[in-house]
Amino acid sequence: MELNKYIDHTLLKADATSADIKKICDEAVKYDFKSVCVNSCYTSLVKKSLENSSVLVCTVVGFPLGAMSIKSKAFEAKTAIEDGADEIDMVINIGKLKEQDYDYVEKDIQAVRDATKGKVLKVIIETCLLTDEEKKKACEISVKCGADFVKTSTGFSTGGAKVEDVKLMKDTVGDKAMVKASGGIHSREEALSMIENGADRIGASSGIKIIEG
Repeated sequence: MELNKYIDHTLLKADATSADIKKICDEAVKYDFKSVCVNSCYTSLVKKSLENSSVLVCTVVGFPLGAMSIKSKAFEAKTAIEDGADEIDMVINIGKLKEQDYDYVEKDIQAVRDATKGKVLKVIIETCLLTDEEKKKACEISVKCGADFVKTSTGFSTGGAKVEDVKLMKDTVGDKAMVKASGGIHSREEALSMIENGADRIGASSGIKIIEG
């Protein structure tokens, strides 16, 4: 197993500087990770830093709360693609899901899907804030909108990826989408456990530690 190719090497902290971003790009090239995942203001910098490598550019949208307007989220996604993003990780509107406004949740995801045609879309459902039924519903809506992945967490809320959530999400989406486990994965053992239970991708700021065991 090429564990490195499961990893989106991630830096999403508010105080991340351009120098920090360049450093994780250099690390991603050295370890040949799947992608570098950053906030949207750094998309073009990452694109430039990863030139002549096979590492993809992954940008988060509506991060970390997911509560911005649909138009704003779609515009951020469109801009990120124009700036060089290969993959978009969007946060759903969690409050709207919890109040069972499924029409809104679908429109929100669909707007970003429409803005990212031809690119990979991962939908972050923030499992730590949801019941199992809400997790299933979020996954079902994501699949309906044509998302490529459902993703556990932002890593910025009350908890991160859990094996049982990965399993539940995989059972729900089947072969219609992939699953990304993200948030709080710090060791090789944790990463492998996520993969064994259905994760197709790992989002982590500890990518090097995971690879080196």
